[in-house]
Amino acid sequence: MQRKFLFSTPLLIATLLLALVAPVWGIDGNELLRQVDARMQPASYEMYRKLINVEPDGSKKEFVLYTVKKGQEKMVALFVSPASEKGRATLRLGDNMWLYIPNVGKPLRITSLQSVVGGVFNNSDILRLDYSVEYTAESVEDKGDSYLLELKAKSGAVAYDRLMMVVDKKTTLPTTIECYAVSGMLIKTLHYSKIKDFGDGMVRPSVLETDSPLYKGYKSVMLFAKMQQREFDDEVFTLNYMSKVDALR
Repeated sequence: MQRKFLFSTPLLIATLLLALVAPVWGIDGNELLRQVDARMQPASYEMYRKLINVEPDGSKKEFVLYTVKKGQEKMVALFVSPASEKGRATLRLGDNMWLYIPNVGKPLRITSLQSVVGGVFNNSDILRLDYSVEYTAESVEDKGDSYLLELKAKSGAVAYDRLMMVVDKKTTLPTTIECYAVSGMLIKTLHYSKIKDFGDGMVRPSVLETDSPLYKGYKSVMLFAKMQQREFDDEVFTLNYMSKVDALR
């Protein structure tokens, strides 16, 4: 008598094969985001950055910052120039940020959406932690030569509620990031470019530009230089050390 169930039917075989292969094809968005972070910066490092604010009339204001980072939640940025800003320092510990101004009694608390340099970059952009620390990948889409990562903030303390990050497949580096508010409004777009070899296997973008529909005609540019791995004591990332950061250079 013929059985009513046949496990060798083409449809069943195709279904089973798809079930077995699908996980291999799947992309773990959070793992991809961690790979992006690893490509962008070492766990602990020092670097110099030039920040350029460009106004609608073409005039520019420039700042040079010496920056050190340790682990995933500690960063300090010291103003080297212009002379009017020299000696100022910003400290980030997790979601908390401070600004030190010479001749002022104690460091001042600042927020991620404020900006110590004006222009389109805010404090969160200047004191950027690893993306995987602040965001969870909700989806990842294969776009051919790139991946599109949709990221959701892990807490309300993060500057942007949602990011749409385009990641180049060959380099595992971000090229464009759209930053959105909780309302869904586009706050700004970040553009990474000019891949540079910084040594010690560190190959990453050396230029970051940003524009915003909220600041029409304005643009801010960040140029990265002399990025290299370096270890620091935890003391460097304390309020009491903010006046001594220059001694690290």
